[in-house]
Amino acid sequence: MTGLLDAGYESSDDETPSGQPTPALAKPLNAAPEVSTEVWSTLSRRLACEPNNFQEHTQMQIMLANPSSTTLTYNVTYDNLARPSQGPANPFRSASGNALKRKNVLTGNAEETAISEATFKTQHRTFQSLGYTRDPSLNGAFVGDQSAVAKYGGKDVVQLRPSKQDSAAIRAKRQKKGDSSIVDGEGAYLGPWAKYQSDDIAYEQAEAAADQELASDEEWVEEGIVPTPLPAPPQEATAYSGDSSTAETTQFHGESEFDYQGRTYMHVPQDLDIDLRKEAGSTPSYVPKKLIHVYKYHTKPITSLRFIPHSSHLLLSSSADAKLALWDAHHDRTLLRTFSGHSKAITDTDFHPTGRSFLSASYDRQMKLWDTETGKVIARFSTGKTPHTLRFHPEGNEFIAGMSDKKIVQFDTRSGELTQEYDHHLGPINTLTFVEEGRRFISTSDDKSLRAWEYGIPVPIKFIADPSMYALVRSGPHPSGKYVAFQSADNQIVVYAAGDKFRQNRKKGFRGHNTSGYAIDVAISPDGGILASGDTGGFVCFWDWKTGKMWHKIQAGGESKGAVTCIAWHQQESSKVATGGLDGVIRYWD
Repeated sequence: MTGLLDAGYESSDDETPSGQPTPALAKPLNAAPEVSTEVWSTLSRRLACEPNNFQEHTQMQIMLANPSSTTLTYNVTYDNLARPSQGPANPFRSASGNALKRKNVLTGNAEETAISEATFKTQHRTFQSLGYTRDPSLNGAFVGDQSAVAKYGGKDVVQLRPSKQDSAAIRAKRQKKGDSSIVDGEGAYLGPWAKYQSDDIAYEQAEAAADQELASDEEWVEEGIVPTPLPAPPQEATAYSGDSSTAETTQFHGESEFDYQGRTYMHVPQDLDIDLRKEAGSTPSYVPKKLIHVYKYHTKPITSLRFIPHSSHLLLSSSADAKLALWDAHHDRTLLRTFSGHSKAITDTDFHPTGRSFLSASYDRQMKLWDTETGKVIARFSTGKTPHTLRFHPEGNEFIAGMSDKKIVQFDTRSGELTQEYDHHLGPINTLTFVEEGRRFISTSDDKSLRAWEYGIPVPIKFIADPSMYALVRSGPHPSGKYVAFQSADNQIVVYAAGDKFRQNRKKGFRGHNTSGYAIDVAISPDGGILASGDTGGFVCFWDWKTGKMWHKIQAGGESKGAVTCIAWHQQESSKVATGGLDGVIRYWD
């Protein structure tokens, strides 16, 4: 190789003049040093005998060989000390790196700490009071305000507590409490208002400043200068909606308000194939299969659907557009009358047991009693809070309402007065259900509890709250009067007994639908054999009451049009159901 580098390359005879010697080219430089194999073997033996020199070549192999070792076998440089570890460590491996740690919590392995509860409370109070605390994982280290650490010397609140001698000296400076029998004058009772001697000067200065401020105010009044009062807050800031009770209007939309005999739509029709005067539930019910009519009037989601009691020839609907509508359930199925009087979305409605009137509750904090036939407002009720749900007593002279301030209020419709208040829940009221012919009622709330009450007595007779319970958002009483079905927030319908014990029937549950995030109605057929509920995907689901098996699912509007939140069974016809949801359309099924 050396001879090849030293040799020069001569040009051909054609490019040089004849008779002149050929010039030699400059020797090229070789950057690689010339090292023989004998020299390399000698150098390797020398490096093996000198560890300080050898570490520069082999420290990488040593570091990769045992990265978890705690002992260094060579003098490592600062750059290698600051170098990050090779790859992430496995938090579930033990210190030896072989066996996996066993998980003792759901997220992995939590190490136990040797700290007592008293020490933890002391450090917690120290951090709250002084702004720093001791780090339990490091000796002598503090977390938080380091200036406060320097100021107090790192002492905790227990160590900073004055000694017994200091406390006695502080108590000695306090004035005598006085005699409790003396009201004024020398030796009067001071009690906890007794001053300390060290505070006398500061107290006198504060009292003099207060007297000076009072005198300055009096001078302003004497001079005729009246301070400008603060402006009243705007009505929007107080979150109070004014009473819109004078704005109630109604409109009849039918062809004729009276028939040839002078009867209104309150008359139960008798020209049908079915008797609407018979007892509800006397014929077996069936699952509806097809859509027979669509009611369109509301512009916002439907909030409630109610058939008029017994005959069910009229259907009442309420919506978030603050409107109420009364529909014909037979014949032409037209819109009969609309009611306007609320300024915000309506939360719930309920018919009087006779059907001659109905109640409506709204987010404008008003509850109104309407005449079903004329559309006029009979009475107005309000507590200043938002009513979430309301129910007429079976006798019809009183009603109860669940409010947003965790209270249940009872009103007399004849006098308009508040007659009772039930205040035991810890969250807004969701449902109210009368049982045992009105002698008792059941209430549920956002506090995930169920309470049973004797009507008129503001003390619950039964309280059910289990850690596994979810909020019960809607209810439906069984026609037999023995059970009440509740829509639970965990995508199932649970059943509770309506008797003395009010226990949950663990064997009876209905699943297969999705209700998360919505308050979806529960409706039971008049004969008690079929339970129906809506779904967030736009379905209407039907279950067998005895077996809990889902019979059928109807696509009512589609997933794009939102959830089906309202459902009502016709009380006389065997398979007719009205549904409504977020799309504002009411669908009638048979």
